[in-house]
Amino acid sequence: MSVGGYMTGIFGSSPVAPMQKHMAKVYVCVSELVPLFNAVINEDWESVKLYQKTISDLEKDADKLKKELRLHLPKGLFMPVSRQDLLEVLTMQDKIANKAKDIAGVILGRKMVLPEVIHEDYIRYVQRCVDACKQAQTAINQLDELVETGFSGNEVRIVSDMINKLDMIESDTDTLEAEIRHMIFDIEKTLAPIDAMFLYKIIEWTGEVADRSQRVGSRLQLMLAR
Repeated sequence: MSVGGYMTGIFGSSPVAPMQKHMAKVYVCVSELVPLFNAVINEDWESVKLYQKTISDLEKDADKLKKELRLHLPKGLFMPVSRQDLLEVLTMQDKIANKAKDIAGVILGRKMVLPEVIHEDYIRYVQRCVDACKQAQTAINQLDELVETGFSGNEVRIVSDMINKLDMIESDTDTLEAEIRHMIFDIEKTLAPIDAMFLYKIIEWTGEVADRSQRVGSRLQLMLAR
């Protein structure tokens, strides 16, 4: 295949298409956290092991897409967005999948048991963090339309509204995180100190899935403002 043909194969009609493909893979990876935590609550360690493997494999797939894009993204893009902006968004997307992999690895490695008092709220919390990732993907999926319109017109308003919704979802996750931390604090004396430490760490990392998703939106917002 010629270099030109290879580039067409990688990018199709838009250089942002592989960005969207990468974000789609990140979302699929992160969404596996919901069934993983359900399996944790049920102490079904065979299922937890399977979900951890799925998350790890999807993170590797996303990493491969990231490396391909970094290698083949043209240096002279004739677009109203810089190559550096695209690469920064890509890095932020990648960190979302990395965090999902870290969570699943520690959960399985330590066979972490969640206290019953947080079971229901934790699934709600994880789902809301996944919602943030989904909303970031929805915004990224508008990037080619933004490029086509030169980051102007009605498309900018549509994407701004999407980013505002992402901010609201991330705010929800902050509230849920604070509530869950408070529940753990109330029963902390009944937990082994090392278990409490790792539990707080997993709560924090789960929230980082939403934080990092919001950062994808924030970077898009900066691009809109230029």
